[in-house]
Amino acid sequence: MSDRNLIVAAPGQLDIVAEPVTDGPFRVRTLYSGISAGTELSFVKGTNPALNEAFDPVLGLFGGPPSSPYPVRRLGYMEVGQVVESRTPAVTEGAVVAMTYGHRTGWTGDPLRDRVVPLPSGLDPLLGIYVAHMGPICANGLLHAAADLHGTAVRGLGDGVAGRRVVVTGAGVVGLLTALFARRHGAASVVVVDPTPERRAVATSLELQTLDPAAGDPAAILKTAWRHTADDRGADVVFQCRGQAASLHLALRLLRPQGTVIDLAFYQGGADELRLGAEFHHNGLAVRCAQIGRVPRGLAPVWDRERLSAETIELLVDHGPAIREHLITAVVPFEEGPQLLRDLVARKRQELQAVLKF
Repeated sequence: MSDRNLIVAAPGQLDIVAEPVTDGPFRVRTLYSGISAGTELSFVKGTNPALNEAFDPVLGLFGGPPSSPYPVRRLGYMEVGQVVESRTPAVTEGAVVAMTYGHRTGWTGDPLRDRVVPLPSGLDPLLGIYVAHMGPICANGLLHAAADLHGTAVRGLGDGVAGRRVVVTGAGVVGLLTALFARRHGAASVVVVDPTPERRAVATSLELQTLDPAAGDPAAILKTAWRHTADDRGADVVFQCRGQAASLHLALRLLRPQGTVIDLAFYQGGADELRLGAEFHHNGLAVRCAQIGRVPRGLAPVWDRERLSAETIELLVDHGPAIREHLITAVVPFEEGPQLLRDLVARKRQELQAVLKF
């Protein structure tokens, strides 16, 4: 008995391989697996930093040769499956769950090792791809914005956005989910800035306000419109969700003095277009990285990955039909996964959110 697993054998080389099934507390049969166009394509292209340098989790430093860059055998982190066998009371047989084990037909799980998030019965299982990891990334962005204002006194995700003027730079999946979170939690205004017409159209379909950076300087437009005092203008907080240095520079320009960029992007190249001697210096700005590996200092264990997943489920319950209609742009058979990823890398195909169906 074996599972079939989509791997990256070498840059540009994707294969589906058979791997033996191991014994364990429970077995999951995969229903859907979402593709992360940023992280996963970086492994296919060979641009992911982990392929070139080892990361020391104790020191938090990159350096030295990677231990085993290829093959990448665990690609993907947005899985939904059904528990087909369980020998542990911690996992219910028959349950539909969100997990993070990669693009494969099945998984032998262990509740002491794996995160297992049961999905509510009324939720479309396809939307479950966002529950274990992607949605919590976005919710964690709001949590960092809240901690930026309130330190350890955070009570809810709205603490950093309620009543505030918010900009999201980048209308990919992370940006759009973050914008929906901000609106749901009481932001006074939410504006999404993205240069791609198709992505702005999706944001508009979700009833989000958008700006085209090619049609006029978004910083000048919003700082003209958003006045706090005569010389205090701009966004209260910007969620930067586009993995380009120019987008981070724009995020800084959009902020009011002493504001903060909450950075959710994954940068794979240099930063020539980032000018720290400009607005960053003169307006006393801050940048906080809000990646999913950590909640803000002092908020654990009250705030953890499980709570961020619960917040994601609430968002999906409220906005599920719209997210299903507008964010998920392709659902393809698992067997077509290697070609889909190759087409995405070669830009022969553009998808906001592609999903593999098993």
